[in-house]
Amino acid sequence: MITGKILRIVTLVLFIAISLPASANSITAGSPKTEDPKAQQLIQRLYEIKAINKSELTSEEKKNLRMEVKEIKKEMKAISGGIYLSVGAIIIVILLLILLL
Repeated sequence: MITGKILRIVTLVLFIAISLPASANSITAGSPKTEDPKAQQLIQRLYEIKAINKSELTSEEKKNLRMEVKEIKKEMKAISGGIYLSVGAIIIVILLLILLL
């Protein structure tokens, strides 16, 4: 009974320790911390789009801006690189570690 509780606590702590850094590593335009000139250029364009008065734009122009923002965010993710694991993959890895150790 006690080992079951300990195992649950350890599993919970491992899950939290793995999931929190993954969620904290998001790309935000508010605090750019990159020295890549392409990334800086993309961030500057996002600031320009944010500063535009959208009430004066037509619906087609607004749609084009939304599509441009989506493309910029995709490029930023590609520039940042890294390894991304799904939640299912993380759970499988944790289970394998528990079974092997």
